Amino acid sequence: MSLSELRSLGRTGALISPLTLGTLNLGTGSAPTGAEESIRVVHAALDAGITSVDTADIYSQGEAEAIVGRALHGRRDDVFLSTKFHGQMGPNPAHAGNSRRWIMKAVEGSLHRLQTDRIDLYQAHRPDYNTDVLETITALNDLIRQGKILYYGTSVFTPSQLVEAQWIAITNHLIPPVVDQVPYSLLVRANERDVFAITQQYNLGVLSYGPLDGGWLSGNYRVGVPQPASSRASAVPGRFDVSAPFNRNKLLAADALARVAELHGLTLIQLAVGFALNHPAVSSVVIGPRTEDHLVDYLKAADVVLNEAVLDAIDDIVAPGTNFLERDAGTVVPHLEYAELRRR
Repeated sequence: MSLSELRSLGRTGALISPLTLGTLNLGTGSAPTGAEESIRVVHAALDAGITSVDTADIYSQGEAEAIVGRALHGRRDDVFLSTKFHGQMGPNPAHAGNSRRWIMKAVEGSLHRLQTDRIDLYQAHRPDYNTDVLETITALNDLIRQGKILYYGTSVFTPSQLVEAQWIAITNHLIPPVVDQVPYSLLVRANERDVFAITQQYNLGVLSYGPLDGGWLSGNYRVGVPQPASSRASAVPGRFDVSAPFNRNKLLAADALARVAELHGLTLIQLAVGFALNHPAVSSVVIGPRTEDHLVDYLKAADVVLNEAVLDAIDDIVAPGTNFLERDAGTVVPHLEYAELRRR
């Protein structure tokens, strides 16, 4: 496997590289990588053969999109460009969600920041439990008809929501979503239970993100090692605390996986990215380098092929279909998160 071996994105026929450059870390503010270095990272990724770039309006409140727009100047037609809507932009809570009103406003902002006349893939960043799915799909269908987006997709939708979106679109003679974006790694495998089967049934493309599980698979999380520094620790309190009892099993698994990687002459990053690339449902793995050096580590992993013995060893440590924490799924559905919804 190599970056030159392009993959089909589900039933679209669009070909993209097996690695997609994610841009969560690009920008100032809460992101760790400044604008100029971010542009160098984007250029290095494209020069290395990455043809797919994924961003979102909410990343650094639009700055990541603006950086991507600058970086793609003169190279736009060679890149499959995806972005997302849903998260709140600015202080106004009405500037968020999956309503027609917000989608029509959000897409114009993204097009402007990205300096492009069309978005290849426009994704609902999260489900919106306050908006009728038909309203969202109709709005996205209209954007395709207008030529402002070419395809649309979802991110971290539940299995039932994925099926519902396909059914609603088809029964109303609308264009259905063609891609789902989900977390997937050696430590986050719940999507193997049902989501991947659904994406394969409907021939949906899958962009899997978080191959290092936010750093848990960077090689720094080992038993007996002091707490690693994490730029994401404050965003999700406790998620990266190695002393927390609920993280104990994850730490043990990360340590055991690191030993498997060492046994086979790989870094843990190579093992982690190679594992995500290995699943037949996955179209492309979204990577999120903060620096050019981090990008090089990811690029080395694109050539890794894992044999059955390695995959069996991984399964012995983390059983297929396992998530250690509910939050690792990318979101927590409201009826699990809020007691007033669980008990009504």
